[in-house]
Amino acid sequence: MNFLTADELPWLAGPQARIRAAAAGGRLPHSLLLLSPGGLGVDHLATWIAAFALCDAVAAGPCGHCASCTLLRADNHPDIHLVKIEDDAQQIKVDQVRDLIDVLALKSYRGGYKVGIIEGAEALNVNGANAFLKTLEEPMQNTMLILTAKPTNRLPATVASRCLRLHIVPPSAEIANAWLARHGPKCANWAPALALAGGAPLLAADLQTAGLDAIDADMRQSLRQLAEGGIDVTLLAEQWMRSDPTLRVVWLENWITSRITRELGAAPQSKTAEPVGLPGALLKPKIRDLFKLLDAARQFRRSTATGINQQLALEALLLGGRSALGK
Repeated sequence: MNFLTADELPWLAGPQARIRAAAAGGRLPHSLLLLSPGGLGVDHLATWIAAFALCDAVAAGPCGHCASCTLLRADNHPDIHLVKIEDDAQQIKVDQVRDLIDVLALKSYRGGYKVGIIEGAEALNVNGANAFLKTLEEPMQNTMLILTAKPTNRLPATVASRCLRLHIVPPSAEIANAWLARHGPKCANWAPALALAGGAPLLAADLQTAGLDAIDADMRQSLRQLAEGGIDVTLLAEQWMRSDPTLRVVWLENWITSRITRELGAAPQSKTAEPVGLPGALLKPKIRDLFKLLDAARQFRRSTATGINQQLALEALLLGGRSALGK
């Protein structure tokens, strides 16, 4: 567990400072909710906070060298417990939550804090969320619960309201570009990757490594075929399902947004918004349809964590796209 990675991500410095200040004032929270979009390293922050609570150096922690930090780095610390979605599961199960509660109720092995981390807490089912309400309301001494979640409002309010919330937001373009210049793959212009990643540097680096230019080219071709009726929607949905459909829908959102913005007289925002050959005079009467398509794309992304049939949902989205883009 390389919890020190968080120190290398400058946009996490603010949340880290808040945790240090809370500890200095004797107010280290017993339950913490980290709300963050993907690609900002929220899991690194969660493990850093856990290391801070467990570090033998206390105020100076996490030091990275004490016995507790050494155990953490070896993934062998007895007082930290991680819960996340199991392989092939759609939700975090109630039994996982109950097991976490039981182990946190035990005495600390090292005589300090006990920490439970729930990654992707928006995937808690209703029973799982209800199972540890009492733990949140009546926290055990020297126990900390850290939940990470995307800001989608899917986490039950009964859970969120009982946690101290920290919102992790993307850094400025200047900070993101400076970090990517030092840590990302070689790239002359990070603006397209950052636009597609919503400003998240870690995701932008992954996108560039995966081949953003190839994604752009393939998506432009897909939209041309869709607009011309030259491809079967079911076949196109299958192709997208095999190659990160959520990423492609994000690309589509950016393209639609920039296309609408350009037609309304503003400058385009992203390289991913290159035109696909639709005449401007024809597009203007279709702006309302483009807005509907944009809403549908966003709804698709919101619904991917609900266990829906993504293939069918994607086919419905592409059918709407054919109507919005067709000549």
